Amino acid sequence: MDENSGEKRSVEASEVETEERFEVVANAMTFRALATGDPGHRPVLFLHGFPQTSTSWRSTMTALDGGAYRSIAFDQRGYSPGARPHSVGDYKIDGLVADVLAVADALGVERFDLVGHDWGAMVAWILAFESPERVRTLTAVSVPHPGSFGAVLRSGEEDQARRSSYIGVFREPGGVAEKILLGDDGSGAGLRRMFTASGMPDDAPEVDEFVAALSAPGALTAALNWYRAMPQNFGIEVGRVTVPTLFVWGDEDIAVGRTSAEGNSRWVAGPYRFEILHGVGHWIPETASKQLSGLLLDHLSLH
Repeated sequence: MDENSGEKRSVEASEVETEERFEVVANAMTFRALATGDPGHRPVLFLHGFPQTSTSWRSTMTALDGGAYRSIAFDQRGYSPGARPHSVGDYKIDGLVADVLAVADALGVERFDLVGHDWGAMVAWILAFESPERVRTLTAVSVPHPGSFGAVLRSGEEDQARRSSYIGVFREPGGVAEKILLGDDGSGAGLRRMFTASGMPDDAPEVDEFVAALSAPGALTAALNWYRAMPQNFGIEVGRVTVPTLFVWGDEDIAVGRTSAEGNSRWVAGPYRFEILHGVGHWIPETASKQLSGLLLDHLSLH
């Protein structure tokens, strides 16, 4: 496709043969993206979380490769250097949801299966509710519907309040979180400690890539602005989702407790499946990709 179609492609010598890396022009910004699978196959769109990038989905996308699917993931607003506005207000959830539809439009994708983890799951829930005609199926990983998650936060439940205490630090102005996570030398040592403390293996290959991406000038502040732009306790108006939905949660998730995970069913009006991965923490795409891929393939095959 030419630039006017929204997609700019560049081939890197280091990329694996089946993975395409390219840029997508959408919403007057440029997003980095990667894809696997035949362009003519059924499109599956993946949304990453904090503080990750699109490469968090590489193993899952590879598992879908060779089948009937076209997997696409992109570095969302703030994570792509060409999509990094400066104002906190530029990271309100409506804009983040609009980015996904704009990227899909730029790629000529009218209807797609949607998969999101962490913040990507939050965006995916809202998009599936607001634009069900665009979403064939939804797979949310780790983070439940904002109605369920927000209700538990606002209830003052001690367990979830403890798990979510980091959000208050992330929302503080003045670069408090940036200093903690990047360190005085900007090396990202705090990010590495955060991953390790929350269940990511020390030798996970993705961590180096995540830390490098978030250590770039302005990148971490842009990513944290997702938290700073969100209403207190995730108080946003989102109704029940009607598209076929799979929710996958690990029972050792450090950030999301059981109450909001199990209460999620009240926020889905369509076909719903809830899968608990026992002994698995928050970083499901990286640490339990095989289990997630199997569940996702089964979910896609049914709808």
